Amino acid sequence: MPFAEIGPIAVHLPERIETNDQLQAEFPNWDLQLIGEKTGILSRHIAAPNETASDLAVAAAEKLFSEHGVDRQSIDFVLLCTQTPDYPLPTTACLIQQRLGLRENCGALDFNLGCSGFVYGLAMAEGLIRCGAASNILLLTAETYSKYIDADDRSLRTIFGDAAAATLVQASPNQSLSGFQFGTDGSGADTLLVADGGARQPDAAIKPRHRKRWKSRLYMDGPSLLNFTIVAVPQLVQDVLKAAGLEEKDVDYYLLHQATRKMLEQLQIQLGLDDSRLPIRLQNVGNTVSSTLPILISQMREDGSLKPQASSLLIGFGVGWSWAGCSWKETWLPKSAAPDA
Repeated sequence: MPFAEIGPIAVHLPERIETNDQLQAEFPNWDLQLIGEKTGILSRHIAAPNETASDLAVAAAEKLFSEHGVDRQSIDFVLLCTQTPDYPLPTTACLIQQRLGLRENCGALDFNLGCSGFVYGLAMAEGLIRCGAASNILLLTAETYSKYIDADDRSLRTIFGDAAAATLVQASPNQSLSGFQFGTDGSGADTLLVADGGARQPDAAIKPRHRKRWKSRLYMDGPSLLNFTIVAVPQLVQDVLKAAGLEEKDVDYYLLHQATRKMLEQLQIQLGLDDSRLPIRLQNVGNTVSSTLPILISQMREDGSLKPQASSLLIGFGVGWSWAGCSWKETWLPKSAAPDA
């Protein structure tokens, strides 16, 4: 019975770059130096007005096919994680199947999760491969949160960036993913939400936990999210280690959802780790929601810091409240580095 392996990853970022310097010029009263120090974010990529999550996902997938020699006809399932779908229906993954020219006997579904979505996607891919339903899964994460954010919103505009990542999850005889653990606490739904645009009428919708200070459709209660995170994530790490049969010293890297520098530094303190084992790399992309982990993996592969056979924990957490984690060993090698290359 085969296992799931994280294969090549391709990242696509929108062309437009919005820097803190540009925001400072636009809003002289904003203290962008202080904001940058807290968030760790100096610039973000922002989708064009007519550019959607599916556009970003398709571009990432095409990059995956062309740069890594992936045969699009080998894809037998598409998993798309997004909270900014093109339409309430049809399923955006179905549109992507057609746009990419994938075969018709290919499964396709969307799942609506944010910052824990990449780990959830890996778990679903593992299940599909383990049960024999699929062998080559295109796991897409794509978000355009900027479309929910008002131009005057200092708290959100300085954090969230748009992006997509395409990850090939393929069948392998060797196990590299293990110890999947999940958590959910729906009582936190009122701390990060877009309460309009669904089937529920606005007067009956979930209300923000505290006063809504900005005009953005997206509401975020940062302090409550931070309090939730510093309790849930350390416990999640312990649960994953136990489920995977590992000890803390066995793990080379703790790859956490790249929310903000302040949040990650709080988790470093809680977990007793430093930058060398808990990398923070959101300076030029911002918080890209479900794409932060594949972007982080791609960055570390490109700069050579993620060595073959490196042991990592993948940890996602956020909107919902939802959290998920697993253990992962790096087993993929680019063709140029393969032993027979």
